Amino acid sequence: MHFATKAIHVGQAPESTTGAVVVPIFQTSTYAQEAPGVHKGHEYSRTTNPTRDALQECLASLEGAQYGLAFASGMAAISTVLLSLSSGDHIVSSDDVYGGTFRVFDKVFTRHGLKYTLVDTSDVAAVAAALRPETKIVWVETPTNPLLRITDIAAVAQLCKARGVLLAVDNTFMSPALQRPLELGADLVVHSTTKYIGGHSDVVGGFLATNNSALHDQLKFLQNAAGGVPGPFDSWLTLRGLKTLALRMDAHCKSAQQIAEHLVAHRQVESVLYPGLPSHPGHAIHMRQASGGGGIITFRVKGGLDHARRVCSATKLFFLAESLGGVESLIEHPAIMTHASVPAAQRAARGIGDNLIRISVGIEHIADLLADLDQALAQT
Repeated sequence: MHFATKAIHVGQAPESTTGAVVVPIFQTSTYAQEAPGVHKGHEYSRTTNPTRDALQECLASLEGAQYGLAFASGMAAISTVLLSLSSGDHIVSSDDVYGGTFRVFDKVFTRHGLKYTLVDTSDVAAVAAALRPETKIVWVETPTNPLLRITDIAAVAQLCKARGVLLAVDNTFMSPALQRPLELGADLVVHSTTKYIGGHSDVVGGFLATNNSALHDQLKFLQNAAGGVPGPFDSWLTLRGLKTLALRMDAHCKSAQQIAEHLVAHRQVESVLYPGLPSHPGHAIHMRQASGGGGIITFRVKGGLDHARRVCSATKLFFLAESLGGVESLIEHPAIMTHASVPAAQRAARGIGDNLIRISVGIEHIADLLADLDQALAQT
């Protein structure tokens, strides 16, 4: 079965009682039992819920995974992975990661004894050098957020397997429509389903996918024990978004490629970071492991912070907002918004300067998006 067909049909057979072709919202917290301990597969909705089950089955199939677990947010999914570790365990992570990921590493789990090292994971040798005997997980974003650096998933997976370390890949920016890390050797795939998977900026969620049965059992236990699960309606909204994922990602990629090429030639733009551009240092690796450049573009404007502020405030179709991956286009200033939790010195060292802007390209008409960016960049 092809990807677009799976997104519509896997886990979504017509409902048995009425024949409804859309999975119902099973808005219940508990389930009647025929006798003590005798039930129809469900006891309590923190543990299992039919609407969530459908989402988990469908999204797992799109990642090429045997197992999938849905969560109330991307951070709930990440936190559950970290809860599987013990005091003294060590993580090697991409140094350019979502600010919330950095925050939960640095401000929350270090208080409970976890250790982490940030490295440029696009440099496999740097990953190898950072590994310790107590390292349990290598955590990779590719492309990274917000600098869109590319990590060779297969190469890092080979390194991790040789050292007995799990490889977790945050696949939020690509979605399984463009990149499937498990097929490249990763052990665990992480998503904020709030983004491309939901696709409509109307629901928050997270997801974990794996083919490792022991890892799945551990994470499933923690999903229930810690309880960071999505409600039935959130699961239903996310499942609805999945149905058009293939179509939307095609549209995001097509427009983002045109906008990136336009920005490269723009006199008010200093540099453009987009994996679909041949000039991107990770372009060859990215196009080997993914089927498109994605819908996120990061660029630096001339004129520093003042110009960046004016550009972000002047767009009409690109809404000034955090998040990404919706049908509407968004623009944001990482240093002030999504990555403000990263200390200024670390931001500067990583290249997240005051003139850096990130855009999430939606599915509006390309001519309108180009015109909106041009008028905003003219605000000098």
